[in-house]
Amino acid sequence: MLSPARPASPWLSLGEASRILGITPGTLRRWADEGQVATFVTPGGHRRFPRSVIESLVPHLRARRPALGSSADRMAQAYRRARPAERPAPPPWLASLSDADRADFRDRGHRLLALLLEHLDAEQKEAAQAKLAEACRAAGEYGARAASLGASLAEAVEFFLRFRSSFVGELAGIARRRRLDTREATALLVEAEAAMDRLLVALMNGYSELGR
Repeated sequence: MLSPARPASPWLSLGEASRILGITPGTLRRWADEGQVATFVTPGGHRRFPRSVIESLVPHLRARRPALGSSADRMAQAYRRARPAERPAPPPWLASLSDADRADFRDRGHRLLALLLEHLDAEQKEAAQAKLAEACRAAGEYGARAASLGASLAEAVEFFLRFRSSFVGELAGIARRRRLDTREATALLVEAEAAMDRLLVALMNGYSELGR
């Protein structure tokens, strides 16, 4: 015969409390030291946290995370404002292009930004997949265009990785401004990274197809 389950303790250790909140023990320790979370120290020197207090801090699950509320233009402008001194100079192959060709690459980048944001914000799985497929086609065309203008595959990939880094960095900033909780922000960044992986493969395929 199974013995009845013991009731959960009203007190949590530092490790248990931090796991429930999805944060590091060091962060929770700092919160406690700053008086933001109730705690007491046992005679043996161990912290204990009231279960009711910790559970009240867990974000309520939402049916869907808030929309990002950003456009490709706003994201690009925000990145330029935030890090004007850190932006690397354009690679030689891009700097040597005509104004019209550079404008074409800029437009293609904005289109990728817009499609990525629409993919991440899509409410239905089918719509998200459709936007990602459209973005992959655009990335393939981007790769083919880079090949036609004389960029090496390594140069095209390097340029895309710069785009990827700035996108993910600004996306993390949007997550903070939209007050996404830890789980929502992590899921968003994981989804964005997975989409970027798909786009990079599409770009490389587009480049290679033109060279055949």
